[in-house]
Amino acid sequence: MSETFTLSINGIQVTARKGQTLLEVARKHGIDIPTICYHPATQSNGLCRMCVVEVEGMRLLQPACVVPAQAEMKVRTDSPRVHRARKTILEMLASTADLSEAPEIQRMMQAYQADPSRFPEAEPRHIPPIDDNPMYVREYSKCILCWRCVQICAEDAQYTYAINFSGRGYHTRIDTFYGLPMTATTCVFCGQCVGVCPTDALEPKSEYLLEQGKYPFPFR
Repeated sequence: MSETFTLSINGIQVTARKGQTLLEVARKHGIDIPTICYHPATQSNGLCRMCVVEVEGMRLLQPACVVPAQAEMKVRTDSPRVHRARKTILEMLASTADLSEAPEIQRMMQAYQADPSRFPEAEPRHIPPIDDNPMYVREYSKCILCWRCVQICAEDAQYTYAINFSGRGYHTRIDTFYGLPMTATTCVFCGQCVGVCPTDALEPKSEYLLEQGKYPFPFR
C-alpha cells in the first residue's frame, strides 16, 4: 500500500500519497490551482509559474505542478502574494502574445483582474503565419512557449522530435530543426501538438482557412 500522510492546504487537513505533487493533491481534494503549461499528457516542468503556491518555511513561491507534497506542509494556494504573482504572469503574457484564441487564459485574466495594458513598452510578437503543410498552420504570434507541443512530439508521446526551441531571450520560439518546412522534418502529422496547444498557435488548416474566409470546401 502506498505511504500516506497529511498536510494542510488553505487551513484544511488533506491526505496525500508519497510521490504526489501539490497540484495533484489539491485537485484531488477539489482545491483549484490554475495552470497553463501543465497538461496531464506531458511531463511537468513548472515553466509558466501560473500554479505557484506559498509554502510555510520557503522564501520563494513554489510551482505546485512539480513540487512533491510532504508531511506537515502548510500550503496557501491563493494568498495575496500568490494572487499578485499570477496576475503579473498573465499581464506579461498578454503584453507579448496574441491571446485572442486562448479562452482559458482569458478567463484567468478576468478572474485575477489582470490588465493586458500594464506593460505598454513591451514588444508584442508579430510573426507571420507559417503555412507549410496540409494539416495545420503555425501562428507563433499566439505562442506562449508553454512547451506542450515540444514535449508531446518527443518522449512524452510521439517520439518524433520534429520541433524544438530556437533562438534566445525575446527571440525564443518553437521551430523545426534548421528551420526546415514541416514537410521536410520527421513530423508524421499526428495532430497531437495541435491538440495540446492552449492558444491555437497550432491551428488545424480547415479552421484557419474558415477564419480567413478561404473555405477549404464548397458551401451550397
